[in-house]
Amino acid sequence: MNTWLVAATWIGLALAAGLISVRTGISVAMVEIMVGVIGGNYLGLEVNTWVNFLAGLGAIVLTFLAGAEVDPAVLKSKFKESVSLGFVSFLFPFLGAFAYAYYVAGWDLPAAQIAGIALSTTSVAIVYAVMVETRLNETELGQIILAACFITDLGTVLALGILFASYDYWMLIFIAATAVVLFLMPKITPAFQERFGRQVSQIEVKYVLFALLLLGGLANKANSEAVLPAYLLGLALAGFFQREKELLQRIRAAAFAFLTPFYFLKAGLFVSLPAVVGSFGLILILLAVKVAAKFAGVWPLTWLFRYKPRDGMYTTLLMSTGLTFGTISALFGLSHNFINQQQYTVLVTVVIASGVIPTIIAQAFFRPRVEPSGAGETVSLSESRPVPEK
Repeated sequence: MNTWLVAATWIGLALAAGLISVRTGISVAMVEIMVGVIGGNYLGLEVNTWVNFLAGLGAIVLTFLAGAEVDPAVLKSKFKESVSLGFVSFLFPFLGAFAYAYYVAGWDLPAAQIAGIALSTTSVAIVYAVMVETRLNETELGQIILAACFITDLGTVLALGILFASYDYWMLIFIAATAVVLFLMPKITPAFQERFGRQVSQIEVKYVLFALLLLGGLANKANSEAVLPAYLLGLALAGFFQREKELLQRIRAAAFAFLTPFYFLKAGLFVSLPAVVGSFGLILILLAVKVAAKFAGVWPLTWLFRYKPRDGMYTTLLMSTGLTFGTISALFGLSHNFINQQQYTVLVTVVIASGVIPTIIAQAFFRPRVEPSGAGETVSLSESRPVPEK
């Protein structure tokens, strides 16, 4: 098939999704997923090598950006909140989904473990996209949610690694290389930017992409996932990007314009509507298990940390989303024969539904109100948690 026409089809669908998003107010990531479902089931849309590459790179860059958006000062000052919310957001749905798949649905042990891992995630990609669109990434609440997402998905990736990774010399090389890069890049990046940055050739962007692709390649060789070092690297460079907002904006613009649409469209492409109909009951039950477990873990903590009811519900709903690590975990299970095609369809459908439904509810009914800000000011929430008296 003509490569340019195929590319035009994908970009055309991304354009249509963007227009629908603007007209409806629904997150563009959500619309792209739904458009991908239509494209895969009714338009004959298929993935190929270069689509897989662009989608994978989109996930890597988006995850990196999510880490880079976390304010280190907020992470340190709200460490207890971020870790607590993130940990229970991982643990409760992991145990709940695993228990149902193994003891009730009758899946074997590896398949049930994949189910627990895939449904324990919180979608950094969706949450970050929503944060940017609503400017909540500039608020303390948004920073806490992003940091908690990091903890949740760190638990997910660690569980996947502990249960299924290959413990060989590639894992040692990957861990060593990641540690070296995370140690050195925060130290040398400011000097690199000062010496080579702000050129037409965008050397600083190539510099970041090189590090992401290098660590991603080593992660793949170690049977891990490229998005893990991407998130860690983004978090390591978060302090630098707090000072270089313009560079962060350029990377973000390139990702949202060209890379992330391929990822979200591809995610929708995996959903087979006939298979969904055939397993609809199981899909609903697993979705209910995941969301109920997220609520059981996260919502009481928002009350304990004195969130306003609106903010607490919004946080809980966003922590209930899933996509990036969920689809990655399910695809890992399928490609390594831990789950079959039917189980994969069930998990991916639940993951995508958990990304769409809680996000739409959160944005429609519980989105915190963001006050307009002047130039150079940090956006604040008109409904925030009470500030303890000093």
